[in-house]
Amino acid sequence: MTSRFSVLLATAALSASPAFADKAAVLGTYADIAQAKYEDSLISAQRLKAAVDALVSTPSAEALETAKAAWIAARVPYQQSEVYRFGNAIVDDWEGKVNAWPLDEGLIDYVDATYGGATDENLYAALNVVATPSFTLSGAEIDASQITPALLEGDLHEADEVESNVATGYHAIEFLLWGQDLNGFGPGAGNRPWTDFAADAACTGGNCDRRGAYLVAATDLLLSDLEWMTAQWAEEGEARATLMADEDAGLSAILTGMGSLSYGEQAGERMKLGLMLNDPEEEHDCFSDNTHNSHFYDGMGIRNVYLGRYTRIDGTVVSGPSLSSLVAEADPSVDAELKANLDATMFELGEIKTAAEAGFAYDMMLERGNEAGEALIMSAVEALVTQTRSIERAVAALGVDRIEFEGSDSLDNPDAVFQ
Repeated sequence: MTSRFSVLLATAALSASPAFADKAAVLGTYADIAQAKYEDSLISAQRLKAAVDALVSTPSAEALETAKAAWIAARVPYQQSEVYRFGNAIVDDWEGKVNAWPLDEGLIDYVDATYGGATDENLYAALNVVATPSFTLSGAEIDASQITPALLEGDLHEADEVESNVATGYHAIEFLLWGQDLNGFGPGAGNRPWTDFAADAACTGGNCDRRGAYLVAATDLLLSDLEWMTAQWAEEGEARATLMADEDAGLSAILTGMGSLSYGEQAGERMKLGLMLNDPEEEHDCFSDNTHNSHFYDGMGIRNVYLGRYTRIDGTVVSGPSLSSLVAEADPSVDAELKANLDATMFELGEIKTAAEAGFAYDMMLERGNEAGEALIMSAVEALVTQTRSIERAVAALGVDRIEFEGSDSLDNPDAVFQ
């Protein structure tokens, strides 16, 4: 049986191998694709902003569903940009503001009684800023009577230097739209009622005006962050200038991003670790049950960087001289192997996506003893690991200085996971 993802990959491959090119041209394509991805992320976030504003101003079940759909759509271009994170310091230093996870959601809003309270690791795990207009944070009195982007970014995000105090970005917005997913390994995402944003007597959950203010502030901050990053990849942007300043270092950046996302981050921390722990909270998009899409588009981001081809949200294509063309010139067999392995990875990620869209959610796959779920996830993990070995061969073929990809205990030292 032919998967629809196989058709997609075969079609894309027809024009995925442009003529051989010099290093500068390849770096230019890489930068152009980065700018397009962040610009698409910004456009999608602007649509999310419009939906959030409509929800807060005129709450309804329909408005909440529209905002949720806008959030899911916004993840498509952003996840494809994650391949830029590990090789580019300017992206890695910034990324924690927009995509940090997991988060202690009790910092933000009300949570179920089973969630618990403050812990030795995080004194603010159940602070509930939405319900708390003033509080003491790291010895300082914080006036939170007005929930603003400055409050979220300046005071709350990673408060007390605790990484799980995530107050900004996609996942804070996700939690505010869906609420907690209390289904464990059962079907269903978070089920926040639209009345959590309603006015006066119709308000559920308390503090509906402040919850709406938090949602608006977090979305406004996401917009400004994406505007900033889009500018960094423009013609005069710092990220582009840094990349183009040293061709060999630029190629190292591309390969580092591909290998680190493929191996330690996606295959390890995002996939195998969750399977080892059998923990439904080990999902990238745990409130919305959108993890299958995040994994799929992460994989696609690696592939389109190598092939020098990205399809924008309006259907237009950004393409040019590619890393693939450089590798093919150096060693055609390595290029052919890597392209085949990239396609194989996308097939396996596509199988997870297809299963999830048919009702077999990613958190259900993580349950201990679920052989079908384990098989789906491990097939993708193994494909990502195999793909990474081909990326290592591409590094050698190009004669690039030795690169250290991000690792993961789940892959490199499994016993350490349980220590």
